[in-house]
Parts: sequence; C-alpha cells; structure tokens
Amino acid sequence: MLTVVLLTLSNVFMTVAWYGHLKFRETALWQAVLVSWLIALPEYCFQVPANRFGHGRFNAAQLKTIQEVVSLTVFCVFSATYLGERVTWNHAAGFALIVMGAYLVFMGR
Repeated sequence: MLTVVLLTLSNVFMTVAWYGHLKFRETALWQAVLVSWLIALPEYCFQVPANRFGHGRFNAAQLKTIQEVVSLTVFCVFSATYLGERVTWNHAAGFALIVMGAYLVFMGR
C-alpha cells in the first residue's frame, strides 16, 4: 500500500506541475517552466522511494502500470475539478481499456 500512496502523492505533484499553469496563460512561459520545475522536485521525492520500496513486491512493468493507472485517475480528478473540463464517455472508455491492459500486466503474478 505504501507504494501506491507514494505514487499517488508523486502524481499529484506531477499533474500540478504539468497542467497547473494552463489556468495562468498570461504568465510568461519561462516563469511557468520555472514554477513547474519547482513543483516537480517533490514529485521525485515520492516517486523514487515508491519504486525502491515497491520493487521486489512488484516487478518494474507492474510498478509502471500502477503509476499509469494512478496518473490517469489523478489527472481525471484534476482536469474536472481544477481545469473545469468534463471527462467524456470516450475518455472514460479509453481509460477503461488502459485499466484492462493493466489487469493483463498483473495476470499470472
């Protein structure tokens, strides 16, 4: 569970770093890049331990799969709440296919 919690925290920071500046289009690009890098630094402080603690319990492909599913979940919440964008049926269907792919990665474990 620690791995999933750390990956979730990591993805919250990364999502804010990658997409948070979209609400501040009037801000100079160099400032958006700088602030994004400052927000991304704590992301690594969660991501690296998550992978270190998780490797062995999960293989690298499974860790990456967990990260991607967590990332999509965090992104959907962020996109809807912060950016005010709707998650449409085709987004949900595409994400569901990715989750089904994640299931395949974990089969036979």
